[in-house]
Amino acid sequence: MTSYEAVIGLETHIQLNTKSKIFCSCKADSWGDPPNSNICPICTGQPGSLPTPNNAAIEKGILLAAAMNAEIQPISYFDRKNYFYPDLPKGYQISQYDLALAKGGYMDIPLQDGSTRRVRIQKLHIEEDAGKTIHKPGRRLLDFNRCGVPLVEMVTKPDLRSADEAALYISRLRQLLRWIGVSYADMEKGHLRIDANVSIREAGNQELNPKTEIKNVNSIEHIRDAINAEIQRQIKEMKEEHVIHSWTLDWNEDTQTLSKMRSKETEADYRYFREPDLLPIQVDKERKEEILTSLPELPLARKKRFQEKYDLPNYDADILTSGRSLSDYFESTAASYGGDPKQASNWLINHLLGLLNERGLSPEDLYLTPQYLADILSMIDEGSINTSTGKQLLTKVEDQQKPPRDIVEEEGLAQVSDSAAIQSICKEVIAENPSQADEYREGKGAVLGWFMGQVMQKTGGKADPQAVRAALRELLQE
Repeated sequence: MTSYEAVIGLETHIQLNTKSKIFCSCKADSWGDPPNSNICPICTGQPGSLPTPNNAAIEKGILLAAAMNAEIQPISYFDRKNYFYPDLPKGYQISQYDLALAKGGYMDIPLQDGSTRRVRIQKLHIEEDAGKTIHKPGRRLLDFNRCGVPLVEMVTKPDLRSADEAALYISRLRQLLRWIGVSYADMEKGHLRIDANVSIREAGNQELNPKTEIKNVNSIEHIRDAINAEIQRQIKEMKEEHVIHSWTLDWNEDTQTLSKMRSKETEADYRYFREPDLLPIQVDKERKEEILTSLPELPLARKKRFQEKYDLPNYDADILTSGRSLSDYFESTAASYGGDPKQASNWLINHLLGLLNERGLSPEDLYLTPQYLADILSMIDEGSINTSTGKQLLTKVEDQQKPPRDIVEEEGLAQVSDSAAIQSICKEVIAENPSQADEYREGKGAVLGWFMGQVMQKTGGKADPQAVRAALRELLQE
């Protein structure tokens, strides 16, 4: 039986999170604004208007290029890409063509089986966005708010071999964009838009076959579904010896189906030529070095360092580097704590993330600083409080906006570890529950946990659990 493999390349349009658009002073982020309320003669291409480059957009493009291991060019040019859509008011898009901001580059993607897939970058350049067409029954509405929003277009080589690999690449790219601070990468808001080029071939064959392009997909899960659907469609066509046409396809999320939009354009259709109203972008060595000082340690490098420096398992290191602020929070906690880094990791993953999700906060928004979390962990290690009280302190510190040690002192939360006091409370609980004591003596060991709960309730959760367990066992065996 013939087996097939997919050959997939991705075109990503990344909206840079600058304050203003790329060639005018209009606000870049129009999400939620009324249609056509954030436009000017420049971004709508009115006669006589002239573009002025946004330096912040160029600098963010350089940061992304460096993070993608691309070679930043000392001189690059803007070009006009000519095509006629209703939402492109100038009749052309200011983009870059043969001499773009950067060339080459790659991203290494760790796969589930432990191997790594290197995804090479074929093209990386900055450009302006077009507007948005809204289709209504019997009419077409145009919103030009998005015209002129700065983008980085990044096209991969056909290095991906499955829908799962494509989804993983997008997930890692979104993580990187947020990590280095160049884009919010919210797919639902159009900050990160993906088109997938898909073809298939017999396994082992190196020839590239005609590809189709899937557009209009706004989530990672839907991209995975759309690519899988197209792979199966092409395999069916190939088995039936039908010609696979280079179509542009639309993905319908509701019906989970693909439909033909148009024949795929080629570069010749766009009739590129140099943008006459803009000077070349010049990035000398000094400017490049100045921009790259803000490039942080990247996620995969930090993950590897966390595993080596703190002896964290892959699972912990992966979660702790899922976001830069969480990663920074962990590292600050570990430095302030001085105890076992795995303990700090456990508390962040098992308890702090729940608090963040519940309250819709980011680590940098918390009153519970890394130092305060380290204080809680240290008090547990010292025996000043027990683990249960430590968990309560997470919310108490956040709610009361007070240091954890102050709360422990003010509310009398210090752990009860005096053996005489614990013995007395345990005797009291056993005396109040003779039938449960008999059950334990008859061999029902699980009853010990029930007794511990009663003792902890009487002590307000402050008793030393190990001391309570030892005292109960001793008294119940008498």
